[in-house]
Parts: sequence; C-alpha cells; structure tokens
Amino acid sequence: MGFREINPKMVEATVAPGQRLFSQRGAMLAYRGEVSFTPNLRGGQGGVMSMIGRRVANEDTPLMTVEGSGTVLFGHGGHHVQVIRLAGDTLYVEADRLLAFEGTLEQGTVFLGAQGGVMGMVRGQVSGQGLFTTSLKGHGGVAVMAHGGVIEVPISPGRPVHVDPQAYVAHHGDVRNKLSTALGWRDMVGRGSGEAFQLELSGSGAVYVQASEEKL
Repeated sequence: MGFREINPKMVEATVAPGQRLFSQRGAMLAYRGEVSFTPNLRGGQGGVMSMIGRRVANEDTPLMTVEGSGTVLFGHGGHHVQVIRLAGDTLYVEADRLLAFEGTLEQGTVFLGAQGGVMGMVRGQVSGQGLFTTSLKGHGGVAVMAHGGVIEVPISPGRPVHVDPQAYVAHHGDVRNKLSTALGWRDMVGRGSGEAFQLELSGSGAVYVQASEEKL
C-alpha cells in the first residue's frame, strides 16, 4: 500500500484487506473496487487526544477511515499535493494541510509554538495559522497539500532556516522551532501577515515550504 502521484494535484492510493488509510473529509475524488469510507472520531492511531488538538484548532471535521480492496484517488480544492515517505522518522505537518496518510503511522498533536515560548501564541492570533501541528511517526506515506507547489529546504547544524509561518507546510528531523518577530508590539497591531514573523528551524532535517502564503 502507498501513494502514487498521478499529477501535481492528485494522488492514487492502493487499499488492501487488513490495512487502512486516513484522509481528510472530502478528499476522495474517485475509487475502484470494494472500498469503504467511515468517519473516524478517534483521529487515527493517536486516539482521542489527537482529536482534542484538532478541535482546539477549529478542525471539527473528523478524519475518514478508508478500508477495503481497491484504489482511491485523493485531491482537495485543486491544491498541489506532495507525497512524503517516512522510514521510521517523525513528520510534523500543519494540520490543515494534511490530505491523507497510511494507517501504519502513529498520529499525535503538537503545539508548534511550544519551543518558542509565548510567541507561539502570537502565531495563532496574528499570523492566521493554527496553533497545533499534526505529528506522524513510523513507516508509511503521507500526502500533504499546498498552494503553488512545495520545495524541500534542507536544515543543517549551524545553518538555520527562516520561514514565513504562512508558507510553512511541514518539517522532519532533529529540528527545533522558534517563532520570533522583527517588529515591536505596537507595529504588529492590525498586521495579519506572516511577514511580521519568522519561524526559525534549526538542527538537522528539512522543512517543506509552499510557494504561496494563502491559507488553506
């Protein structure tokens, strides 16, 4: 089982008996075979706690559990779709950019601003992004969505990467994140753009950045 990129905006997943996928509601475009789609209130392998984070992040729509035998085409809103394959590591994905992932992955919910102190709260209130990021750990494929395409930017020791929070899609590796602002509090009043902020990622790994700052 896994994802195959059909074109920049669509992926195909193979579903086999005894295995399952999880997808965002409304992501199924078409399918072949005997495949079922049911709401999953437990939020994947992460259980109820992972759903609590999604609720706080205003994501009331449950994931869909995909099971059976066949193939499914996934896409959503005409957004660019990027497939990321994990080999035992952990991927952190902006929650509203998660399209679908294999059931072999363990899901959790992470407060992305936790390492950046109180500035993490600013990220949610001013930059317009969610406070919570989904973590996926193990072996399997993940399909994420973005505006205008995605580029993978390597992060190496001593060479941190600074990303506009609204352009952030996902990251993986031994990476520490910190949110900071180049403006004073008075300057930030009325500013909703992520340009006032910088998400600094340091350590060893990679960050996925989308070409547009438009929020999904």
